[in-house]
Amino acid sequence: MDSTRVAELQQLIGLCKSNPALLHDSSLAFFKDYLQSLGGSVPEKPGLADHDEDEIIESDLELDGEIIDPDDDPPQKMGDPSVEISEERCDAAQLLKSKAMQAVAENNLEEAIDYLTEAILLYPSSAILYAARARVFVKMRKGSAAIRDADTALKINPNSATGYKSRGMAWSLMAQWEAAASDLRLASKLDYDEEIYSILTKAESNVRRIEEHRNKYERLRKEKEARRIQREKHHQSEKSRQDPQVEDPNSLAVLRDGEVISTHSSDDWNRN
Repeated sequence: MDSTRVAELQQLIGLCKSNPALLHDSSLAFFKDYLQSLGGSVPEKPGLADHDEDEIIESDLELDGEIIDPDDDPPQKMGDPSVEISEERCDAAQLLKSKAMQAVAENNLEEAIDYLTEAILLYPSSAILYAARARVFVKMRKGSAAIRDADTALKINPNSATGYKSRGMAWSLMAQWEAAASDLRLASKLDYDEEIYSILTKAESNVRRIEEHRNKYERLRKEKEARRIQREKHHQSEKSRQDPQVEDPNSLAVLRDGEVISTHSSDDWNRN
């Protein structure tokens, strides 16, 4: 063979060794096919494996509604449930509740909270008073305080529509849409009103978006994991094919009288 051609071939092989990516050039497809026909392995095209290994970065999820930070005020005063309620205490608490509602009408929310707190201390077993104060806290956009009062109201009366409504509205303030939707659905069953419908509609819309977002990225993560497993199988297969020392996974080893006997395919026996 012409020495010049041999030198050119040596040069081409040297280039491919130093930069295996050249084998994926369309002009060298014949050479790549020839190598593979001899049982050779061609490295994957650069960039493909790396791309599969990229982290899945979730996009921002756009939801309706303004998000506020949880309030970090000291917990509000709660009543002592062991206090005996007299008729006088009950009447005084009702009077304070009326004053609180008037203050709310005049948008004096802090004053309303003070009246309702006094009423709760007098009549601590009233779910209505806790639920009313929770509603005022919602108006003040103090979600954490509202949830504490709503929780107490619902412990006293598990069927308090105002308790569920107040807590659902508080959850929505804090962008806890799944919890908000759950509470508002219960509130609407107990005592439906237009305000519940408006907030529940927004909450359910956001819940759907959250579920779609979660399902999308869970699917992408599963697909990425499947690709990773497939690559590992491919690399293991290539390694086994290139390394004659790697034991054929189809061969079996059995024990007989303390000896290891390897069993091989009929082709192995024929070659022997």
